[in-house]
Amino acid sequence: MPAPTRPVTPQQRRYDLLLAGVVFVSGVVSAVLSSISEIYGDEQAPLWHALVYLVVLAAPLAFRRVRPAQVAIIVSAAYFAAVTFRIPELYAGNVAMFIALYTVGAWMTNRRAAMVVRSVIIAGMFGWLIITTYRDAIDIARDEEVIAGAMSPYIAFMMLQLLLNVLYFGGAYYFGERAWGAAMQRAALEQRTADLEREREVTAAQAVALDRVRIARELHDVVAHHVSVMGVQAGAARVVIDTAPDQAAHILSGIEESAREAISELHNLLETLRSSDEDAADSASTLEVGDIADLVAATTEAGIPTTYDVIGEPRAVPPMIAVNLYRIAQESLTNARRHAGAGATADVRLRYTDTAIELEVVNTGRRVLTTRAGLGQLGMRERAAASGGTIESGPRDRGGWRVRVTVPLVAALAEASA
Repeated sequence: MPAPTRPVTPQQRRYDLLLAGVVFVSGVVSAVLSSISEIYGDEQAPLWHALVYLVVLAAPLAFRRVRPAQVAIIVSAAYFAAVTFRIPELYAGNVAMFIALYTVGAWMTNRRAAMVVRSVIIAGMFGWLIITTYRDAIDIARDEEVIAGAMSPYIAFMMLQLLLNVLYFGGAYYFGERAWGAAMQRAALEQRTADLEREREVTAAQAVALDRVRIARELHDVVAHHVSVMGVQAGAARVVIDTAPDQAAHILSGIEESAREAISELHNLLETLRSSDEDAADSASTLEVGDIADLVAATTEAGIPTTYDVIGEPRAVPPMIAVNLYRIAQESLTNARRHAGAGATADVRLRYTDTAIELEVVNTGRRVLTTRAGLGQLGMRERAAASGGTIESGPRDRGGWRVRVTVPLVAALAEASA
């Protein structure tokens, strides 16, 4: 996996530049006081050496987040040189080295390289400390009064120095790792937040798309059915209006009734779209599978003799499945009126089994040589899938069309009662 990155902001760059300036000024004050106090005695280097050292020590800190490994190496080398050549400054060097080691752990993206850089610097520091301690111990060992006790003051002092260095370098290593871990957790949280926001936007877009599909499907089913009925009835009325005025008046009254039903269903659809999901379910429950008989009667009135049979013992059907079956029957009969041709008939069967309900709509008429999936066919398939069922829709060899949809009832009733 690629190493995670931590981008450096302009504000952090300004802070690092300020930090470099603070370390340099503090180091100058420390160097002056250390020089006056003669911390190295006769071996102490001139003060101007300290000024050069502080420039080399502080300047790289301005780039510590950008080049953490290089900064740590430069700062460590400068610190070792300052101690070796007795440059009169210790405190700013200690602070700068701690910051440099911490930055390697907190900001270096290559974690293996970060471990190697810090391990080499720490090992070099302790190696140098052991060598220095051993050399000074040999020089001091010539004094018999010093080695007379079980533990000389010098050995005690060097052990104290060793413990302080363990805490010093261990602290720099530990806090650097903690800072890196916290930054990665924060980045992961921000990434998850961004992902959730994108998912929310996608979900919202999908919800809008689903609503548009549902609206289009409902409008198609309602409008296509009633307009188709009114079109057929209007054509029939035009044919007989001169020869059979009473029959024409009866047909026109049917057109009026179809118009009222269309307006009523459109009104119910608009109320459903403006209501909550729970209210929409209640509104949908106003249509039942028994209402398919009214569709059959309307189709017969529109000029296609249609039979209706219920096979098996009727059972309770969940409201949403009932609406979908009703709409599938409605679309099937509408297509029969539009495409079957003169002299066509239709047959609607509603079959109840132990585990499912089946709706079959068959019509005679013209043979269909080529099929084209329109909005109505797509809507029927969507309604069957939404009900958890399957649908078969296609032309018959003898002419006409068959639609058969099967919906399991056991799981649907259990879910509706839960």
